[in-house]
Amino acid sequence: MSAGTWGFDLSLLGAPLVAGLLVVATHVLLGRRVLERGIIFIDLTIAQVAALGVIAVGLIEVDHVDGWLTQLAAGVAALVAASLLTWTEGRFRKLQEALIGSLYVVSASAALLLLARNPHGAEHMQELLAGQILWVGTAQLWPVAVLYAGVLGLWFVFARTRPKAFYFLFALTVMASVQLVGVYLVFASLILPAIATSGLDERRGLCVGYGLGAAGYALGLWLSVPLDVPAGPLIVCVLAALMIGTAIVRRLS
Repeated sequence: MSAGTWGFDLSLLGAPLVAGLLVVATHVLLGRRVLERGIIFIDLTIAQVAALGVIAVGLIEVDHVDGWLTQLAAGVAALVAASLLTWTEGRFRKLQEALIGSLYVVSASAALLLLARNPHGAEHMQELLAGQILWVGTAQLWPVAVLYAGVLGLWFVFARTRPKAFYFLFALTVMASVQLVGVYLVFASLILPAIATSGLDERRGLCVGYGLGAAGYALGLWLSVPLDVPAGPLIVCVLAALMIGTAIVRRLS
């Protein structure tokens, strides 16, 4: 992609921006819960396990792998991880963060082993980590929007009072997000707004978090075109800058 003008091209950036706003809609809320529960790396871990599912199904030697099969593999892998972490939380609560980190390392290592003999393995891993948000199409958005709406509905109806449901709703959300925007943006969307709004009450924290997340995606996408740099990593850096700016403003106010 060559460098272009500084205008915001909706024909190019419209669908990616909607994808980012969908991610923000769920991840800001869930990220605050992750921070409150002290399980910071659960997002990276479940995202990596979902990516492992995608890699595994991609090794099937068929002419092409249907999109539904990829979604199913990512979903099953994420739900298995959620089930495992729900079980360990009830029995090894003091070790939970260490177990979450261990699962991340093991799943990442397994992914590298699966891709070791693939000539495009490094490229595929890079796509899963950094994402390809600029190439998101409108057709990809509807299933994710329906899933996220269901997750938010279930969350507000009963999940807030049933801690065990958290892991499963989280897994379903991350399963879709990691294929939409990549592992790095999943983590950044969950944690950076949560850090920026730490200590704020629920209503104000969500308002600030949603604003920060939306601004991060919009600004990162906009700058990625004229600067001719990968959109995903740039959005992560913009979100980090906005988080720092928000912290400074809160400190001074």
